Amino acid sequence: MTRSRQQATVVRYMFTGIVEEMGTVVSFRERDDMVLWDGTTGSGTELAVKGNIVMYGAYLGCSICVSGVCLTAIELDSKNSIFRVGLSPETLRKTYLGSLKTNDVVNLERASEIGGRNSGHFVQGHVDGTGEIVERWIDEDSLFFKIRATADVLKYIVPKGFVAVDGSSLTVCEVHSKESWFTLMLVAYTQKKIVLPSKLVGEKVNIEVDVLGKYSENAMAALIPRLEALEAKVETLERQAAATKA
Repeated sequence: MTRSRQQATVVRYMFTGIVEEMGTVVSFRERDDMVLWDGTTGSGTELAVKGNIVMYGAYLGCSICVSGVCLTAIELDSKNSIFRVGLSPETLRKTYLGSLKTNDVVNLERASEIGGRNSGHFVQGHVDGTGEIVERWIDEDSLFFKIRATADVLKYIVPKGFVAVDGSSLTVCEVHSKESWFTLMLVAYTQKKIVLPSKLVGEKVNIEVDVLGKYSENAMAALIPRLEALEAKVETLERQAAATKA
């Protein structure tokens, strides 16, 4: 089996938050000729992006993370290194991709290989919401950002935990729940590899929290009622035992 055929059969399943390259938006347009499942046509939004690394091994239907958003390749132009993806209404509501324009720069990452190393964390490409840059400053060779986020997103962000910002796996520095912000820091190497350093105060970022926090919350939500019921039963038994002794 040739190398190209081997790569074509690799199963890819999610992302790591380690951005492979920065791509350039070629076009962002509304279309009314998108073919639907039953052969009819409908309207929708299409994004075209130029990228080199992510085109290697790409195929129709593959997943590519565009600034934190998992998107499906619907057209590939290998000659010009351009891929096209459709943007659903949910994607446009939850992310800032709807504000992209020609020549804007985006973070790109291919889905990771099963069994491959993960130098970031488990990133799904399912954005929880957008945040706003409220401050940025330099400390020696590090670049810091303070980002405002909504309470439903911020509750899953913890100091020294993971967060994906525009698809980049980053470590949280501080969290201030009452003022609705968190901070993060970029080392010199990362500053050259992702889009965030080019963004200014007031600009938006896509945020995906660590999914393990959501799973933990779900598990606890199912467990707490059982613990409360068990505690109530123990209290009842203790009262019955005390009454018997009396």
